[in-house]
Amino acid sequence: MSQNSRPIPADIPAVPADADVRVRFCPSPTGTPHVGLIRTALFNWGWARHTGGKMIFRIEDTDAKRDSEESYLQLLDALRWLGIDWDEGVEVGGPHEPYRQSQRAGIYQDVISKLREAGYIYESFSTPEEVEARHRAADRDPKLGYDNFDRDLTDDQRAAYRAEGREPVLRLRMPDDDITFTDTVRGEITFKAGSVPDFVVVRADGSPLYTLVNPVDDALMEITHVLRGEDLLSSTPRQIALYRALHAVGVARYMPEFGHLPYVMGQGNKKLSKRDPESNLFLHREKGFIPEGLINYLALLGWSLSADEDIFTREQFIENFDIHDVLANPARFDEKKATAINSTHVRLLDGDDFRQRLVPYLHDAGLIADPITDDEQRILTAAAPLVQERVHLLGEGAEMLAFLFRDDAEIETEQGALKGMPANLQEALTVATEALAGLEDWTIEGIEAALRTALIEGLELKPRQAFGPVRTAVSGRKVSPPLFESLEILGKESTLARLQRFAQEQADAAAATA
Repeated sequence: MSQNSRPIPADIPAVPADADVRVRFCPSPTGTPHVGLIRTALFNWGWARHTGGKMIFRIEDTDAKRDSEESYLQLLDALRWLGIDWDEGVEVGGPHEPYRQSQRAGIYQDVISKLREAGYIYESFSTPEEVEARHRAADRDPKLGYDNFDRDLTDDQRAAYRAEGREPVLRLRMPDDDITFTDTVRGEITFKAGSVPDFVVVRADGSPLYTLVNPVDDALMEITHVLRGEDLLSSTPRQIALYRALHAVGVARYMPEFGHLPYVMGQGNKKLSKRDPESNLFLHREKGFIPEGLINYLALLGWSLSADEDIFTREQFIENFDIHDVLANPARFDEKKATAINSTHVRLLDGDDFRQRLVPYLHDAGLIADPITDDEQRILTAAAPLVQERVHLLGEGAEMLAFLFRDDAEIETEQGALKGMPANLQEALTVATEALAGLEDWTIEGIEAALRTALIEGLELKPRQAFGPVRTAVSGRKVSPPLFESLEILGKESTLARLQRFAQEQADAAAATA
């Protein structure tokens, strides 16, 4: 056998039974955080917190063409917003610094030297065209990939290739036996011998690939559980083989447990793509999801508290989460269910907390100043309780309360808001305006009594037709927060101004169509 390649020993210890759990979240900083990626972070975090272990957050940023600082900052923002914290890693430090792959080049080169010296990785000069030609000559499928041709090149053959100007990549020699492991989610899995070819771990320019640096970092950081997406399952035999080699050269202490989390599916039961709007974590935040609601729902994508409990707190999730209870079946992201769960958590918020969480949405809609003024705070304090039980998302709360913060002249009647108005609309508006104009007791009780007397008793209108014109006049909407409470907050002057303006608009519209 040539000295440039030799089999990797198969024996490597399992994670010690008394070892503290150490998990990692190691995304590449590319694009906007995807809900599937954040679900992976959540399950790692949940397992660490449940067991009293540690969560390590490192960044895999060796692809300079795709990685960006903006994406890195978005990852930090996403985790911090959701309250997913970490014990070691970027921004917090730890005993295994640095935690960005781009800053660990010297560490990788040292490991590469050990693997080369031991003969577990070897130089490979074959081009893709040569590999394909050999497959065709042997009547094999040309798509089979690398054929392990360079495993046992002689020194003379390697010298000849170099004389041609070729620079080799470095490949790990895969074991010649089946690779079997127990997946914490899927049970025992076997990859047959020969099903995975020797794979590249170092480019021709000497820079290591993800296939090497990811397991190296896991080994050096003593990760006990590699919990990652199902799409990475096919790479597990390569990681196991590399772990065996790393143990043989003194880099790895043990083989971690692997667990592959189910796909997150989108509409049509297709894997949720980054192009799908519902995959964008920040889009959900913009709509008004709160961390408590989104964490609850993301936890349900592959796990459940019990058969009949869909609603739980962050503390209940931590107390009950067990990675061994995660289901292998794909989980579908159902935005309606996510919204319903979020609405429950919105209703559970303390009133003051709910009010403060509305502030950014009101500000983004241009409804309040930054910082909020005393008068705006007065309106919000009085109005927030009117919508907390009625909204699913915080963004809806801002929409429902918008009319209370707008100037009287800015109220526009929404399409469809006039549907169902009484035939005597102008009369109803006139009577309502007169009743409120003469009201001295501008309280909820006083307003309700005046309108009921004038419209229900006086005009004999049913409540919906009686109060609908007033609601639409002051809010521009067919549906609004409770009417009498809203009018008290709005004040007498603005209420009368809006009623008169709305009445004039309807009169003008009627005249134009006459």
